[in-house]
Amino acid sequence: MRILWAPWRIQYIRSIGTKKSQCFICDYVRAPEDDERNLVLYRSKHSIVLMNAFPYINGHVMVAPLRHVANLEDLTLEEGADLFQTLQLVVRALKLAFKPDGLNVGVNLGRAAGAGLEKHLHVHVIPRWIGDHNFISTLADTRVIGQSLREAYEEIRKAMRTILREETEGEN
Repeated sequence: MRILWAPWRIQYIRSIGTKKSQCFICDYVRAPEDDERNLVLYRSKHSIVLMNAFPYINGHVMVAPLRHVANLEDLTLEEGADLFQTLQLVVRALKLAFKPDGLNVGVNLGRAAGAGLEKHLHVHVIPRWIGDHNFISTLADTRVIGQSLREAYEEIRKAMRTILREETEGEN
């Protein structure tokens, strides 16, 4: 028998059922002083950008409205525009930080669609590389992530700051 050790999973396993509230995104929205610890990369007027703490590939980011809302159609026009502008920033930052061959951008609406957190709308942005599905994923139904979560966070945050600085300088 082969054993694949994944000791980082215990943090996730122990967190199930012990969360402060029913919505970790709302917890993060209410705690800006903990942004770095919570892996929050950015806040706009109506949106928040955070790393997926339990990704299946490095650089997996989520963009969510600040307001607790489950459905796309429940966003105001201003919230929707802000969410999309924030998504554009995230896409640019991931391209700058990781130079992926492509990106998956998607929303899982409802449990049947794969939503793990179905009551707070969020958009997944996932960098992808040709060949990132290697033999271990195919044969062992296992993912190998080649970068620490903290290192990915720092690279994306640096890229976002660079983009925002360039945009600000371009306005002057």
